[in-house]
Amino acid sequence: MRMFGKAGKAAAVAAIAALALTGCGRSEPSGGSSSGAAGFDQNSSIGVALPQKTSENWVLAEKLFNDGLNGAGFKADVQFANGGVSEQQNQISAMVTKGAKVIIVGAIDGSQLGTQLKQAKDAGATIIAYDRLLLNTANVDYYVAYDNFKVGVLQGQALLDGLKAKKPAGPYNIELFAGSPDDANAKVFFNGAMSVLKPKIDDGTLKVVSGQNSFEQAVTQGWKAENAQRRMDTLLSGSYTTANVDGVLSPNDTLARAILTSVKAAGKPIPVVTGQDSEVESVKSIMAGEQYSTINKDTRKLVEHAITMVKDLQAGKKPEVNDDKSYNNGNKVVPAYLLEPVIVTSANVKTAYTDDPVLGPITK
Repeated sequence: MRMFGKAGKAAAVAAIAALALTGCGRSEPSGGSSSGAAGFDQNSSIGVALPQKTSENWVLAEKLFNDGLNGAGFKADVQFANGGVSEQQNQISAMVTKGAKVIIVGAIDGSQLGTQLKQAKDAGATIIAYDRLLLNTANVDYYVAYDNFKVGVLQGQALLDGLKAKKPAGPYNIELFAGSPDDANAKVFFNGAMSVLKPKIDDGTLKVVSGQNSFEQAVTQGWKAENAQRRMDTLLSGSYTTANVDGVLSPNDTLARAILTSVKAAGKPIPVVTGQDSEVESVKSIMAGEQYSTINKDTRKLVEHAITMVKDLQAGKKPEVNDDKSYNNGNKVVPAYLLEPVIVTSANVKTAYTDDPVLGPITK
């Protein structure tokens, strides 16, 4: 579902493979997937291992998985790992013990579950990576997510568009924020954005006043709002005593609101700030003219396709994928089904959520 033209598709796929997972080489998909081709009983247990409740979309996913799986006749076992990686490891092991036929994993840290995933595969379970790729393991069968590199591209372009709308001619003072370094998606988002922003940094259109322009300098541990706000406070006091910040690349809505809180507390003009996830308060902020943009990654559609994969596996069918070349996790190329993200700004906020039961009424 990538919207690439034929001429650029090969280059784009290669770029995604190189950027999404640093140090991972390309390879062809290895062998057949031991993904339950024989099918299984419809009332089987299906495990869903989710990370911490760091954003609204994860909370919604819990309800959607419970309702959707139970409604389809499965026994849903949905767990959050608010206690961290070790808790998620224990939860996956418990799902294996309970006889889960499929385990859907939204990892806290996709590189720390190798032992548990091998345990699951040895027991005959199919593993679906949800939203975040599982890294450095052969024991993952499918990946379902939004096109996360494109999310970053959309964020980078939105930052440029917002800056130009506020001030037609540069240069512009900006700062860069990234997500948690233990989340495999964080660097994908950042690299997607930098594919747009770095040429403008190099030619002087954009100036990162703090000089903190690498992923490692921009990360926000745990995706925590207080960490982003603290860093923005430090950036403002250290680099913007006389200047103003024109724009901030924020990887999600929670961090965007923390950044805006910091800017307001410092008495500075509101900069162009990007986001992601279409959280209620950020959508309201866009309508109020504060946060510039978010990304609509409809959790309902993502959960729906993950459950469709489970239904296909139960029926002994091979789940549909639309990308079987790009996502090398360091051990194998993982067949993926990618959904298309949508940028939302004040220009389309009133039409972007017309069928959303929560956001639709808010944006009327």
